[in-house]
Amino acid sequence: MTISITTNTQFGYHTSAEEVAAHLAPHIAGKTILVTGVTPGGLGAHFIEVTAPYKPKIFIFAGRNPSQLLDAASAITTACPEIATRVLELDLSSQASVRKAAAEVLSWPEPIDILMNNAGVMATPYQKTVDGLEFQFGTNHIGHFLFTALIADKLIQSKVGARVVNVSSSSHRLSPIRWDDVQFSEGETYHKWRAYGQSKTANILFTLSLAEKLGLSGVKAFSLHPGTITTNLGRFTDLDADIACLREIDIEMGNPEGYRKVRNIKTLTQGTATHVVAALDPKLADYSGVYLQDCQLGSLKPYAADKDAAEKLWRLSEEIVGQTFSWKERV
Repeated sequence: MTISITTNTQFGYHTSAEEVAAHLAPHIAGKTILVTGVTPGGLGAHFIEVTAPYKPKIFIFAGRNPSQLLDAASAITTACPEIATRVLELDLSSQASVRKAAAEVLSWPEPIDILMNNAGVMATPYQKTVDGLEFQFGTNHIGHFLFTALIADKLIQSKVGARVVNVSSSSHRLSPIRWDDVQFSEGETYHKWRAYGQSKTANILFTLSLAEKLGLSGVKAFSLHPGTITTNLGRFTDLDADIACLREIDIEMGNPEGYRKVRNIKTLTQGTATHVVAALDPKLADYSGVYLQDCQLGSLKPYAADKDAAEKLWRLSEEIVGQTFSWKERV
């Protein structure tokens, strides 16, 4: 029997983000919410749009493009003038940019109640971050790892129990962490989908570590798969070629859910529904660390649920960013 971990077991694949937000409206009011990756037409932007009518206190728009951030913030201010907005320039592929953005967050007076780590890249051609990391691992995992760890004190200060939501993917099935070759031999062994899979596994393992390391401080952490949605994230993909490529990997990895499944495309609002559940469902507070899919508990590959692997990745991540992190229990 599948355990019920949400307040509405009827929510599922076809549920819209608007439905979930209306159901959870009392848990939105008064919150300070920071979202990374707020490209128009994307999941992060839609999450903000559907929760805005229920009177959060502050929205913080974080991303690489300042003019785009200002436009998004302005649209919310026009629609909901009672909500304060801020913009935060943040390039997750640059540790210097991440540190600068985190310092700005730490300078603000209010705590952060919800951190939605939504930004990401997918199946990019081989390239390195400015810090010399394989781009997908460096952006999707290391960028969010460093940013979250640096602003953790702001999460701990929340009076309502902060949450971190890491947007992962069912594509974690495509690769565990490649402990002996995380960087794909400087591109010699690079495969864009295996690299994406590794970064999404990292998002999930990072969530497990956050749940453990910040749990005594009152912070909860969740990861999720939004579904397959047509957004700007897929700008580096070729549908026909990539479906064949993914099928080949799924067969090799023994993933029948990949190669036997017809890939239905969700709408933007269906894809954002699980974001809203993860960020706001009160029942989830008892299940920190879980992975969600279609608004309910999702299933993981064993390597993505391995707490030893989560700790190993944490230590590797600390080594990469050149800093260790620890937090005391909240009194």
